Amino acid sequence: MRLFSWNVNGVRAIEKKGFLDWMDNVAPDILCIQETKANFDQLPDSLQSIDGYHGYWHSGVRKGYSGVATFCKQEPLDVQYGIGIEKYDREGRVLITEFENFLLYNIYFPNGQKDEHRLQYKLDFYDDLLVILNEQVESGVNVVVAGDWNTAHFPIDLANPKANEKNSGFMPVERAQLDEYVENGYIDTFRLFHDEPDRYSWWTYRFGARQRNIGWRIDYFFVNESFVESVSDADIHEDVMGSDHCPVSIELVDNF
Repeated sequence: MRLFSWNVNGVRAIEKKGFLDWMDNVAPDILCIQETKANFDQLPDSLQSIDGYHGYWHSGVRKGYSGVATFCKQEPLDVQYGIGIEKYDREGRVLITEFENFLLYNIYFPNGQKDEHRLQYKLDFYDDLLVILNEQVESGVNVVVAGDWNTAHFPIDLANPKANEKNSGFMPVERAQLDEYVENGYIDTFRLFHDEPDRYSWWTYRFGARQRNIGWRIDYFFVNESFVESVSDADIHEDVMGSDHCPVSIELVDNF
């Protein structure tokens, strides 16, 4: 089973850049997208119903902002829109789909760059989500947490770590949040298979950053520790264009 996650930075925009052709060629079993920037009634017919997929959308109250969607070949056992905390759910940040052996969290984590208020909102989101995930895992449920986490964890995860230590996305207080996830038993699947540098999933549109590979790795699949043996591969697909992010993926064994 192949799972992909991609911050598309506007699903209506990327639809015009070959998004559906990419989906047809790659044929992911599950695709999570973030930052859709659209409510369902704003979508063209081609996105409202994609052949071969069950599609689920969670949009924010504010139009043109945030939003996530999950496309599944196999119909989920259940779908949950949000995590039951209004200040996050009104921004359309989380969509949860339940499958036989795991819960899939498709998440657009907050960005803390705007001001101190939004930085605290981001940190609160990390804290509140971790409580929910821990409750699931402690009850015997496996979790896969996919999405744009909006934080590079280690210096290897961005091109210019020293220059960005005071910038949101690589501040010590944000990186400490990812440390806490790891300490609670959640695994960054990409690093199970790749220890090489210069692998990124986001590049600013400015300064020719993508052409020069001046990027950040901020898009992840994390899984709980007891589910790690079910992950057989993970990768970043830097060659896929259309957004300032590229897709990331994991492969799950079929016999878990």
